[in-house]
Amino acid sequence: MKIKELREMSVEELAARRRDLKEEMLNLRVQQQSGQLENPARIRQVRREVARIETVMTTKRVAA
Repeated sequence: MKIKELREMSVEELAARRRDLKEEMLNLRVQQQSGQLENPARIRQVRREVARIETVMTTKRVAA
């Protein structure tokens, strides 16, 4: 997702998205350890998207 799309989401939506991504990250790590991971770059993408979400959530909390 783009940062612009994340800024338009509510805090609850962002929290739900972050939770889903963290779950996906866990599954990707399990796949990596078992040697079944097809796209290792996906781990990096998910990690960065979680960071973007946390940044947007922090700015929304400070602004409120």
